[in-house]
Amino acid sequence: MSINDRGTTLIDLHSAPEILSVINVWDVISAKAILALPETKALATASHSIAATFGYEDGENIPLELHLDMIGRIVEAAGSVPVSADLEAGYGDAGETVRKAIAVGVVGANLEDQMKPFDEAVAAVSAAVGAAQAEGVPFALNARTDAFVKAGDRPIEDVIADAIARGRAFLDAGATSFFVPGVFPDEVVEQLVAGVGLQKLTMIGIPGAQSSTRLQELGVARISYGPITQRIALTALQDAAIGLYAGGLVDPSTRALN
Repeated sequence: MSINDRGTTLIDLHSAPEILSVINVWDVISAKAILALPETKALATASHSIAATFGYEDGENIPLELHLDMIGRIVEAAGSVPVSADLEAGYGDAGETVRKAIAVGVVGANLEDQMKPFDEAVAAVSAAVGAAQAEGVPFALNARTDAFVKAGDRPIEDVIADAIARGRAFLDAGATSFFVPGVFPDEVVEQLVAGVGLQKLTMIGIPGAQSSTRLQELGVARISYGPITQRIALTALQDAAIGLYAGGLVDPSTRALN
């Protein structure tokens, strides 16, 4: 499947009635474990997890070329399955970073605003969309706002209004979807969906969040899991090690996934 076909597929998955569940991966073997499942329609990388793999803190501390090298390896392993990459805030040049990501086969990306000034945040989304258009690749940009992550003690009504304003502007600038990380009651999700439209909002599955089934009922387009998936794997590894140090045995149900 060509990169253009993968890009079109990823965009279409965001507007389908069924919510798009993407399990975040961080290296080739984690990607292959998820790709082996028939439910997998697309993959997403987790910047936090890739950075941790190489010993870097999250927040664009991992060198971009190293980050993209791992993403490219995941894309190669994925074959015809489209891959969306977490590109954080664009490494100082959202357009150029998207161009480099497309060069390794990526057909979608998360781009966070870090609550930068409104016009600056919208300009970054426009630059990312423009770069994909210049490359001639259909590209599913998942534009993220940190309105809730960095809300502090602001009134919730103001935060919701701010998030919706940014979401509308990002979508108007060409983003495919609008990502609002956080844990929210149903009524807040409903307000966000009403503000930006059905099958436009994407959310994160973290402890305390709604299930993908419930989010689909609320009109959400996509759910991903960020660094949680790597934490699940590391928790299982550490718990197994605790048992082994205590004289236990390897669980015979362990599967040969590598």
